[in-house]
Amino acid sequence: MGSSESRLTAQLGTDVGHWIGGAEAPGTAQDRYADVYNPATGAVARRVALATPVQVDVAVKAAAAAFPAWSATPALRRARVLFKFKELAERHSGELAALITAEHGKVFSDAEGELTRGLEVVEFACGIPQLLKGEYSEQVGTGIDMYSVRQSLGVCVGITPFNFPVMVPMWMFPVALACGNTFILKPSERDPSVSLMIARLLKEAGLPDGVFNVVQGDKVAVDALLSHPQVDAVSFVGSTPIARYIHDTAAANGKRVQALGGAKNHMVVMPDADLDQAVDAVIGAAYGSAGERCMAVSVTVAVGDIADRMVARLKERVPAIRVANGMDPAAEMGPLVTRAHYEKVKGYVDTGVAEGARLVVDGRDVKVAGHENGFFLGGCLFDDVKPGMRIYREEIFGPVLCIVRARNFEEALQLINSHEFGNGTAIFTRDGDAAREFANRVQIGMVGINVPIPVPMAFHSFGGWKASLFGDHHMHGPEGVRFYTRYKAVTQRWPAGIRAGADFSIPTLK
Repeated sequence: MGSSESRLTAQLGTDVGHWIGGAEAPGTAQDRYADVYNPATGAVARRVALATPVQVDVAVKAAAAAFPAWSATPALRRARVLFKFKELAERHSGELAALITAEHGKVFSDAEGELTRGLEVVEFACGIPQLLKGEYSEQVGTGIDMYSVRQSLGVCVGITPFNFPVMVPMWMFPVALACGNTFILKPSERDPSVSLMIARLLKEAGLPDGVFNVVQGDKVAVDALLSHPQVDAVSFVGSTPIARYIHDTAAANGKRVQALGGAKNHMVVMPDADLDQAVDAVIGAAYGSAGERCMAVSVTVAVGDIADRMVARLKERVPAIRVANGMDPAAEMGPLVTRAHYEKVKGYVDTGVAEGARLVVDGRDVKVAGHENGFFLGGCLFDDVKPGMRIYREEIFGPVLCIVRARNFEEALQLINSHEFGNGTAIFTRDGDAAREFANRVQIGMVGINVPIPVPMAFHSFGGWKASLFGDHHMHGPEGVRFYTRYKAVTQRWPAGIRAGADFSIPTLK
């Protein structure tokens, strides 16, 4: 990673600005700024400019001006730009992953995995000529044919979270661009730097100026985007309260909107499950990326007599997780993203103890040598968690796993279906009938059978149910193409001979 590290140092040496109209737009002395931290050291690493409504308007106008030419560009040419972008992103994968680790804190190998999953959506979008084909029906009436097309929307906005600063934007902009839209990314102000590298690589790949823009910012920028009359669609991933706000505000302003919210993903472990496999799965799914994943397993439902054995295994395994700086090759779990988030997650652990849950493993006192001021929290494990407890009901978004004990399959299923969130779930079992019944009856958008984090591949679509998704469309895949296009039906006739005159009845087959 030598060349990657030197390039990274150069990129992170200055404040983070915007990308508008094909060029970097740095902040000014008059702008508001927010601090960007190095989570491993706890120190302020740089600042990010927070856009004003005026700067947002400039970005939207740049995207709107670029839309006519880009939407008229043949789909194959648009796809070729994404092919080139994929090649460049793979060439610079080390730098992109290091940027993620530097500001988010996740371990470097996990950052590489995030990039890989994002690039799978780019690969999917490279096939857009096939995906935009319509349907044709000949002779629907005498001398009348009918066909359908999918056409681009206009200016699309992506508002993305801190936990996947590359992958989640890549759920959005590759499909939006391939479908002929222009795009404005509003990344999290907690880890903003990688967004500018994405913009530079898209420009190097041949994307015309103004087609992809980046606006850094906070709620001021978000509200300006949600209300701007030239914005046509908004995609969002984040917490449920903000997802609901984004959906309601954008919809009230006439935008098409998809807003993915929070999660409380349950993993059911049946008595017949392979215990070694289940324990390995839950360790990685609960504590990977310090639990800062919307698909993290935060509740394990242990069914019947497997509970005691599973808790005993986890009690041994969780304290052994190697917590360290994300760039340490031996690290298995890095720090949380900010001090404020660290305090929030630690507060949930305090709450769980106060509520009467049994804290089997306490990671609150974990320290990393040489990084004593970093935002490190060790893995925490609760047993005997009850459905009425806050640590069960609310999304913690940290390395905290709750064990809930269920007597049987029906009780486990009812727990999941009764929960507010409906993002992801999993069941571990050797019983095919139980697995099939679970997949059929569970009220969740994404289901894993002996797979702990069932994130769909790019050619399927990602999204939850209930309070985990607001809007009608899931993200990327076929649902993404539908979201970023409008359907148009064309009925055509080329009359010949004598005209029959006006017909005042509704058209029918003749």
